[in-house]
Amino acid sequence: MVKRLEFDHGLEEMTQLLIEMGNRVEKALIESMDALKNGDIETGKKIVKSDSELNQLEEKISEIGAKLIATQQPVAKDLRRILIAFKISSDLERMGDLSVDIAKVVIRLDGQPLIKPLLDLPRMADLVAIMIQESLQSYVDENVDLAYKSAKDDDQVDALYAQIIRELFSIMVENPKTVSQAMLLSFVGRYIERIADHATNIAESVVYLMTGKRPDLNQ
Repeated sequence: MVKRLEFDHGLEEMTQLLIEMGNRVEKALIESMDALKNGDIETGKKIVKSDSELNQLEEKISEIGAKLIATQQPVAKDLRRILIAFKISSDLERMGDLSVDIAKVVIRLDGQPLIKPLLDLPRMADLVAIMIQESLQSYVDENVDLAYKSAKDDDQVDALYAQIIRELFSIMVENPKTVSQAMLLSFVGRYIERIADHATNIAESVVYLMTGKRPDLNQ
């Protein structure tokens, strides 16, 4: 009984750390997009500096999980939950890296006027922020339906990304002087799209946790 209490406490600690990672990733994504819209170089630099904090949280999750495996010898779903926590923390850490990549674009643009109003990129970011929330909530609640909903939202993100690429390509064709910035903005779209893919990975992990089968939701 004592062992089970220790195990449950460890799992809860890992879950809370995952939630904290998710909150930090979401904040970094939204703040980096705001910085892009406003040409806010200082915020971009702050986001880049904060990346190490996310790495530390991932390491802490790994340490707790490794200790639980060594001391509690979990099997079946209990072991699966620990291994999935490792996978989710890895996805979140990569999402944080991609948010930092957006912030680095802000720094590279160095406050220059944007070649077009930013409408679809912020819409993508807002959708992905919701996906992050839903995918993590599906893990906390063990809610397969919410996991599938989160993954389905990726279709809207992909559609917006395709639209953004078409628009930027048209702008480059009309005015070759815009090529450098248009390429950077297309990179931002790609970074957001990749964050959405990692959120979908989390949803897949939740389905695997609950069913023992890993679906391919990234299609």
